[in-house]
Parts: sequence; structure tokens; C-alpha cells
Amino acid sequence: MDYLKEHNLVTVEDLVIATDASPATIRRDLIKLSEQGAISRTHGGVSLNRFIPVQPTTHEKIHKNIAEKRAIADIAASFVNSGDSIVLDAGTTTLEIARRLTHLPLRVITADLHIALFLSEFKQIEVTIIGGKIDDSSQSCIGEHGRLLLRQINPDIAFVSCNSWSLDKGITAPTEEKALIKASIAEKANRIVLVADSSKYGSYSLFSSVPLTKFTDIVTGNKLQPEDYQILKGQTFQLHIAK
Repeated sequence: MDYLKEHNLVTVEDLVIATDASPATIRRDLIKLSEQGAISRTHGGVSLNRFIPVQPTTHEKIHKNIAEKRAIADIAASFVNSGDSIVLDAGTTTLEIARRLTHLPLRVITADLHIALFLSEFKQIEVTIIGGKIDDSSQSCIGEHGRLLLRQINPDIAFVSCNSWSLDKGITAPTEEKALIKASIAEKANRIVLVADSSKYGSYSLFSSVPLTKFTDIVTGNKLQPEDYQILKGQTFQLHIAK
């Protein structure tokens, strides 16, 4: 799986060399991975299945790509100035951003229960949670109630997170409600920042949310494929690579 993440399309022979396993062993493992939905098999070889059908839970995400998320948060937090009003989308990367802002007087609007409870401990930070129904996988607010509040505010910066992103599909979500909340977060801010680790690039879910061209900045890690980096670098948004 690690080898597949680094190469878009591989053959059985490639995997034999990479793993020093027999072709028969590789083929048996590929059958298992295909049955699990982790890979796609074609006549040309094998690739990762980049479709994400369900919303990962916060518990599942919190231990993944920790160093990259912290490096992304370091850059994203540097955009925030004393007195700013900001929106923080739900997610483990945005929680890392929140941890870096506790020294500033701010107005923070968030959909994330974890972020709201954490920042509420700091008296110089005014915290507003958007309200509405709670999504049990992410412990965050979804629904029309929260979207109504988001449409009424004009924040300085909105930080949007996601589980899947690509240039052609933008950011996507497994559920319509999550996609709509993210679209509302990105609607009216002066600066709209996508924070997404590079392992999620090229993957997608069922519901489109925000095109990449909507963002003023994208902060991601340094594990993008070179060709993807060159394409993203040439777009209208500012690309920031966290090392």
C-alpha cells in the first residue's frame, strides 16, 4: 500500500521487486485488497481506489499524518492576526490550528465541538459554535441552522479542511450535509484557506463542495507527486508547502 501511494499505477512485477515476494503471493494479496475496495485492478496494472465512500471518524483521523498536520497548522496559524475573526471547519488539522492561536484575542466561529470546547478555556477568545444537528462521526455541527449563521457573517479568514481534494473535482465529502457546510464556510470570508494533507490529493467522494479556484490559499504537505505539484503551483491560489 505504501508503494501504491507513491506510484499512480503499478504492475505485479513492480510489486514483486518492491516487496521481494513471489508473484503468487502478490496476486493473492491483490485479490484481498480488491475485495476490500482498497485498490482498482485494470489491464494496465493496479492503482489505489481513490473513492472515499464514508466519512472517517475523528478517532480514526487523529493519529494519521500527525507531523504533516502540525506543519500545515504552523503555516496556517501564521495567517491570523490579533483581533481577526476566523472560521474553523471541523477536523483534526483545524484543531491543530486552534492550538496555535491561544495567545491571540480573536473571534472564532466553528462547527467543531472539540475546537469550541478547547478554545472556550481562553478568555481573550470569543467562541461561537454554529449549532444544529451533530454529526456523530466528526462530532461537528451540520444542517441548515449552522449554514444560516455562516451566511450571515463576514470573517477575515475561513479555514476549510477535507478528506479528499483534487484539481478537477475540488474538495468533496461523503455526505451532502458535510459538503454544504464546507461550501457555506468558504462563501464570504476575505481569505479562504484550504488545509489538507497531501495524502488526500487525487481522492474524491460523492458530493462536490468547493472548487479549488475558490480558495485564496492552499496549505498542504510535501508528499505531492512532482507533476501534481507543478500543476497546482500554476493555479490562481497561493500554494504553501509545509515541510
